[in-house]
Amino acid sequence: METRLSLAPGQNGTKKLLARYGDRLVRVRYRYDPKHGVRHKTVELIVETMPWNPKTRHPRREPHDMVAVRIGYSETVLRERIKDAGGIWRARQRLWEVDWKTARDLGLQSRVVTDETR
Repeated sequence: METRLSLAPGQNGTKKLLARYGDRLVRVRYRYDPKHGVRHKTVELIVETMPWNPKTRHPRREPHDMVAVRIGYSETVLRERIKDAGGIWRARQRLWEVDWKTARDLGLQSRVVTDETR
């Protein structure tokens, strides 16, 4: 089944449904079933509204985004691994800089330092 048309309330093809469902109507879709040779008109409705307090989300990182990683001086093996992976030592901040993909591949996600944790 394929959706060829998706309409917002008030557009042509939705007016009768808008009169029927009012503000609860979110979307009207026309779906086509080539196997049976039929078209379906479907509606998306709001069935419940309740208060919601969203949690703050951290923005997603792209694989090429550079991140700062904290590795202790005594963690020699881990320092060598990040160095071999192309990490750059930033002496002033005492942090390693590496792209997010490498940090993730090395399992260092929990060691990534954000501006709040510096």
